[in-house]
Amino acid sequence: MNDEVKIFAGSASEYLAAEVAALYGQPLADATIQRFSDGEFQPSIEETVRGKVVVIVQSTFPPSDNLMELLLMVDAAKRASAKRIVAVMPYFGFARQDRKDKPRVAIGAKLVANLLTAAGVDRIITMDLHADQIQGFFEVPVDHLFASTVFLPYIEGLQLPNLVIATPDTGGTKRANAYAKYLQCDLAICYKQRKVANEVESMTVIGDVEGKDVVLIDDMIDTAGTLTKAADMMMEHGAASVRAVCTHPVLSGPAYERIQKSQLKELIVTNSIPLDPNQTQDKIKVLSVADLFTRVLKSLATNQSISSNFILS
Repeated sequence: MNDEVKIFAGSASEYLAAEVAALYGQPLADATIQRFSDGEFQPSIEETVRGKVVVIVQSTFPPSDNLMELLLMVDAAKRASAKRIVAVMPYFGFARQDRKDKPRVAIGAKLVANLLTAAGVDRIITMDLHADQIQGFFEVPVDHLFASTVFLPYIEGLQLPNLVIATPDTGGTKRANAYAKYLQCDLAICYKQRKVANEVESMTVIGDVEGKDVVLIDDMIDTAGTLTKAADMMMEHGAASVRAVCTHPVLSGPAYERIQKSQLKELIVTNSIPLDPNQTQDKIKVLSVADLFTRVLKSLATNQSISSNFILS
């Protein structure tokens, strides 16, 4: 089985691809990227993939070069006569553009799906899409994994005496409710209003959090404005402690500073996106999803069901 699969790393996710390859039981396949002085780059696969299953691990967080690099690697594998090409995208970029919510805007997630299909992808494996319906944008199979597989055991291990699951906005209610049902605890909801993107105008809390150990659940954390404001508001309403669980640590702009200054006791994230090594990370706990993706790859390679890798559905 191992001889038929070649695992390649995009430059943005090399750390994760190396971990996946090691767990899979083989070395990371050889690929290089030539960069030109004008910013253009050319990925090159340095070993034969003829008749092989090619797995390319690359999250497509900003800048857009990460997406372009993935597309070029897929094209290179296709032109090298790969049998099948699987794109492992722990973080699927442009997922927030999943619908036309005002006139004359693009549906970026659909465009990315079209680009990947046109490049020659045969299968997508991703995790915690910002909107579930993005799976339907593809004409190839999509395995949509959930980070709850790694988060729930961690939350249970905390043994919080008065656990309450909360969501920092109404859009995440379904996800938070699934956690609350599994953990058999109460649910609280933050209702926010925005004037512009990445800027919260006002926020209120629905539910009882007084004396509770609150765990906020979200799929991504970008500037951390909503999350830190929600955490501070929970404490103002008498919460005993506040933690946050976010799958994708985008952490742009003032995010690190806001987290440090907030009343968050801990921020738990996955390694779908690497943290900035130049920023303070005292409150951030990173859980690896390499084992989850490796188990799914092994199941797919042997045509086995992957349903056992889901705690929540």
